[in-house]
Amino acid sequence: MFETLTDRLNQTFANLTSRGQLSESDVDQAMREVRRALLEADVNFRVVREFVASVRERAVGEEVLTSLTPAQTVISIVNEELIKILGEEPVPLTSASAGPTIIMLVGLQGSGKTTHIGKLARHLRSQGRNPLLVAADVYRPAAVNQLQTLGGQLDIPVYQEGVDEKPLKIVRNALRHAADRGQDPVLVDTAGRLQIDENMMAELEELEREIKPTEILLVADAMTGQEAVNVAEEFNRRLNVSGLILTKMDGDARGGAALSIRSVTGIPIKFIGTGERLDALEQFYPDRLASRILGMGDVLSLIERAQEQVSEEEQAALEERLVEGQFDLEDFLEQLQRIKNMGPLSQLLDMIPGVGSMMRNQEVEIGDDDFKHIEAIIQSMTPTERRFPDIIKKSRRDRIAAGAGVPSQEVRGLIKQFNDMKQMMAQFGMIGGGAGGGGKGRKRGMMSRMPGALGQVGNARDMMKAMQDQGIDPAQLGNMGAGMPGMSPNDLEALMGGSAGSLTKMDRGNRKKKPKQSKKQRKARGKRR
Repeated sequence: MFETLTDRLNQTFANLTSRGQLSESDVDQAMREVRRALLEADVNFRVVREFVASVRERAVGEEVLTSLTPAQTVISIVNEELIKILGEEPVPLTSASAGPTIIMLVGLQGSGKTTHIGKLARHLRSQGRNPLLVAADVYRPAAVNQLQTLGGQLDIPVYQEGVDEKPLKIVRNALRHAADRGQDPVLVDTAGRLQIDENMMAELEELEREIKPTEILLVADAMTGQEAVNVAEEFNRRLNVSGLILTKMDGDARGGAALSIRSVTGIPIKFIGTGERLDALEQFYPDRLASRILGMGDVLSLIERAQEQVSEEEQAALEERLVEGQFDLEDFLEQLQRIKNMGPLSQLLDMIPGVGSMMRNQEVEIGDDDFKHIEAIIQSMTPTERRFPDIIKKSRRDRIAAGAGVPSQEVRGLIKQFNDMKQMMAQFGMIGGGAGGGGKGRKRGMMSRMPGALGQVGNARDMMKAMQDQGIDPAQLGNMGAGMPGMSPNDLEALMGGSAGSLTKMDRGNRKKKPKQSKKQRKARGKRR
């Protein structure tokens, strides 16, 4: 969502870095660029004015102007001020002191309440809770059926009484039902409404008054920009809104709502929706979002996603297969699928300090289609071919290519990459230390040994473990990205494993190549020169 804003800010900071010592006029010029970038990102103008004033006041002080690294100090100040307007500290959900915790979701029509109540229930269950979903939207066609379908997919119970009863009666009966079965929390899905619809808003006020919910979460569409701020203000005027869920944070909108809504309304953002999948819900951390906006990545969120996919036991089993030389294309496919489950690859790379913006600057595109090509190739192989890829010669390669719908050279390229990776694993698998090794005697994780972009995910996970073992706060890792704006194309290639992501090699066969010229054409061209 913040790609354009991130790139604009990085360019501004790169210009500051190139100046060395800063003057007050340099700071003023940079602040003009920051102000313009924030306004273009649809950030509330009052928020922009206060933010720029706060940054400038600190940036023209003696600490910055006499610093040996003034540009880095300014970036640090911008980061701190961004965290302030986003809320400084994460605000967790409140639990009821007595009785079940009641969480009521409200919002406009089409804001994604029903989908996100399912995501929230899944999140709470992962914490050991026993949630109950309540279908209290009796106005929208198929709303009850949608919630039941979500509950079935998640294996979470849904309480419903159809669409003929009043919402208040349904919720009261649901609370008794939950108390009898020890279900807690109770998540209430209310009907979408316009903030100008007096009767519908009065119904919400009655629900709040009668059931006294522990939390009232407003679901707001981040892609609506400043309108999301207006909606939050009006709902907060009528209800005691305790938190926000910002949806579609993976979209291509400018992101102004996320940067404005806390400052303008005072309501904390508690969760953000980062995709369509039911696991695409993240607890909101102001410092992590600020880090993403400044191109510093979000290593902690990346690590948390990786740890959800691979247990310590599974990691140990894979390490054993590697040591015994049994790692094959079946294992490789399984690792790819685990990474896919972590979210879109472009989103994962944006979490690695400096990588996302540099890839955009170098016009390197790595997407989930790269995964699909690799999966199709491996799945077109027989079990024996996956275990022993060396037996794949021309006839087998042609058959696999036809089954996967790709050129034969892509099959050859994948097998070569896999063999190169196995050779690298054999050479470095037992060596500790390095960025991914985590110190003497530590084995690098399986994902960190994968080539190019895939290895970056594993490397970040290993770095997290190493820092924890050494008693270092992993949150400080994001500061590494402060110096990324000046990275060169060669630095990018080194970071991505020797090329701009080895997955992109798989796609080179699909690019249009320049037609070969005949000797006569080359001679004629030489004469024209």
